[in-house]
Amino acid sequence: MEKSRVIEGCKVLIIGGSAGSLEVLMELLPKLTFVPDFAIVLVLHRKSAEDSTLEELISYKTDIPLMDVEDKTPLRSGFIYIAPSDYHLLFETNDVLSLDTSEKINYSRPSIDVSFESAAEVYGPALVGILLSGANSDGTEGLLAIKRGGGAIVVQMPESAQMPFMPMNAIENTSPHYVLDVKGILNFILHINS
Repeated sequence: MEKSRVIEGCKVLIIGGSAGSLEVLMELLPKLTFVPDFAIVLVLHRKSAEDSTLEELISYKTDIPLMDVEDKTPLRSGFIYIAPSDYHLLFETNDVLSLDTSEKINYSRPSIDVSFESAAEVYGPALVGILLSGANSDGTEGLLAIKRGGGAIVVQMPESAQMPFMPMNAIENTSPHYVLDVKGILNFILHINS
């Protein structure tokens, strides 16, 4: 783990999680009281239904504006984007998000791996990936892709996770740059590009 790695030039912060990750976000988001000079993309496992509850909940918890995600949504700094239910979220080279309905990966759509890998292809070293609590292995391959592309990878400390399997699997297989508890993740985000 590289303790001294400085994060500069970040264009996209992508955060993935499953069971237990929403609680982490509910703790983090109210404390992000700045408008970031990068985009924040959330890829969370969620039920397969037309449901905007997650978007509504997150919009109440942060001052950072939420952008509705549809196919071909422009990706802009200073906004939060949430992968919609039952779609894989993909990144295109012209700062556009697209949606995909191909088969589930790791029993999930949206899949964290799919979005992380797609973002890594487009943003390379300008990407930061954070993996939170969860109960399956989704996210590990995506973190490896981010790391190979020169981006920074962060994993929630398993001891601080409601469901530690996902972060433990990622730590064992990716050698992340940082393993942080919730307070550490907040501090990390606050210091991106500072």
